[in-house]
Amino acid sequence: MSRILAACALLLALGAGALLALGAAAGAQETASTCREGEPALSAQLLFGLSRRDGRPIPESAWRRFLAARITPLFPDGLTVIAGHGQWRGAAGRLRAERTRIVLVVAEDRPETLAALNAIRDAYRAAFAQEAVGLVLSPACASFR
Repeated sequence: MSRILAACALLLALGAGALLALGAAAGAQETASTCREGEPALSAQLLFGLSRRDGRPIPESAWRRFLAARITPLFPDGLTVIAGHGQWRGAAGRLRAERTRIVLVVAEDRPETLAALNAIRDAYRAAFAQEAVGLVLSPACASFR
């Protein structure tokens, strides 16, 4: 019992971020070694804001052109686009809310995949005056049948 309390105290001292990191590391080990279904893969979520730094909205037509010209050619096997509403705190410390698009890509976990994801992020930031484009990576087991 004292070991459990000590472990809980340690996690509280380290904070929730440490707990998430420990869980992600354990999940990565499990996914890399065994998949009950499918093959080991990388699940990536790209998080795009649809407002420019000055607050002007990015038109839907411009988003669709970017998707067709810059994302689809790099991941022609498929992806999923999810519309949403998000908020984030920018470098200036101000909380901003905006329409968003989340692009979910499941691909091989290779250096080329990460390079393609970062190329997309850089292109979007440049094209639409964005402070940042989020990227969330998770190990996965993927099966398409």
